[in-house]
Amino acid sequence: MKYLIQMCIITGITFAGELLRAFLPLPVPGSVYGMLLLFLCLCTGVIKVKHIEETAEFLLAIMPVLFVGPGVGILENYTHVTGNLPIFLLTVLVSTALVMAATGAAVQAVMALKRKAGRKK
Repeated sequence: MKYLIQMCIITGITFAGELLRAFLPLPVPGSVYGMLLLFLCLCTGVIKVKHIEETAEFLLAIMPVLFVGPGVGILENYTHVTGNLPIFLLTVLVSTALVMAATGAAVQAVMALKRKAGRKK
């Protein structure tokens, strides 16, 4: 029952993100709105980590399986991908580098905040 409740919380946040996407005139995917909503709920304490922890860990554990569908989609459209291969590869390389840089900067910022918080105690 605990896992069902946790999944309902995560699904509800995702649905709220999709509703925001439908009503706001911004070119932002609903999943991004959902992640921002979940982040805000976690930061404000509306949702505690313990309310979604086990289900979130499960979803992270099965994440590779979730990429099977998009991988098959790329294989089905192989001719379209190979026709635009240089653009496709450039997009993948640039976006990967940007994600790595943003993740590294975020981790460094969080670590610096934790160090400052540790010194104040």
